[in-house]
Amino acid sequence: MDELRLKLNDDGTHYVKLVLLGQLWFRFNQNNPSSTVLKQPANETFDIGIRRLRFQLFGQLTDHAFFYLHFGQDNFNFLSQRKFTSFIQDVLAEFKVKKGSEDLILGGGLTIANGLSRFTQPQLVNILSTDIPVFTLPTFDLTDQAGRKLSFFARGQIGHLDYRAILSDPFPVTTSSPAPPVGNPTSANASFAQQGHSLQYSGLFIWNFFEREPHVILFMPGTYYGKKKVLNLEAGFIYQKNATWSSPDSGRTINYHPLNCWSVAVFYDAPLNKQKGTALNAYIGYFNYDYGHGYLRYIGVMNPADGLASAKYPAGSQGNAFPMFGTGNIMYAQFGYLCKKNLLGNQLGTLMPYATAQAAKYDRLDKKMLLYNLGINWFLKSNTSKISFDYQNRPVYYLQGNDLFRASPRKGQFVMQYQFFF
Repeated sequence: MDELRLKLNDDGTHYVKLVLLGQLWFRFNQNNPSSTVLKQPANETFDIGIRRLRFQLFGQLTDHAFFYLHFGQDNFNFLSQRKFTSFIQDVLAEFKVKKGSEDLILGGGLTIANGLSRFTQPQLVNILSTDIPVFTLPTFDLTDQAGRKLSFFARGQIGHLDYRAILSDPFPVTTSSPAPPVGNPTSANASFAQQGHSLQYSGLFIWNFFEREPHVILFMPGTYYGKKKVLNLEAGFIYQKNATWSSPDSGRTINYHPLNCWSVAVFYDAPLNKQKGTALNAYIGYFNYDYGHGYLRYIGVMNPADGLASAKYPAGSQGNAFPMFGTGNIMYAQFGYLCKKNLLGNQLGTLMPYATAQAAKYDRLDKKMLLYNLGINWFLKSNTSKISFDYQNRPVYYLQGNDLFRASPRKGQFVMQYQFFF
């Protein structure tokens, strides 16, 4: 399929390109205990949603100047406000210091350029499963906008080293939606501070053992579908002074804590048999998150429930939510196998089964949190037309005092996703 691309010079090295991405979800969810939908108890829900709709316009205007605009919306289902309000995702400009060289690129604007990991700046059209591991965006929609911050960055590739270093100006948590109640901290467990402002520093460093990864845009894919031979060792961090606060005495004394997150990982994606088109994808990473003692945050992606907390279950735990973020340690792994091309015939494409898992030990949980997904991608025409089937299994926790204890049974979620991309 031809690209939506406008050449600005004879050889096409200067250009403007338009990219469209849509991801539609058809989902059945076993709701967490005490879930309600529009004030009615709901043990199960079926919903249809637009997980993502994105428009991207970018281009190389000169040998040195590059721009990127990204507009769209996420998470629109029957509970959303109607008229589907979209927003600016990214607006950035980059300057390549030396013509034809990737050694140093300087850029800035509203951008998802981040440290920590490849999934902290995901290339959404090329993720292995139906969704990214959202926990890799540790301040998601609190002091950033869908992972984006106002930032200045340097990135590049020198030999086998791929690097990026970022200085960010986070948004105040008081402008997030929904905004937290205004006031001093009243809990010994950390939460994002509502007073004071400090810059955030992050970096990501990748050693490419085989092929170097493309560097046209700063987003990083979760798989190359065997089109490249990649083996990477990755390490990254995010740090912000006085990002969170807590109080041991109901607000009389205020303690500030830094946000300190780091990770190490190995990423592999390579063809097994080029003639057949088979390929293998694997990733394993260790993440260490420190928000201050006791920090814990539930999130449910495009949550199908809208009730409030109960006495037994914590705030935000209804629907498909689980303790996604917290102070503690996380292991994340994914594995995928791309079957031979045209496995189902010339018009029906091929398949790529996969599995992912997130295992976390957070301060406030009595036992390790294990979330896993099993699924399969059906490539009707590469990833330009793709159907995915995904089953997610998650734990449930109940409150006892100030801590959370694992309950049974676990809950499941089934998603069929259709992705179009061109």
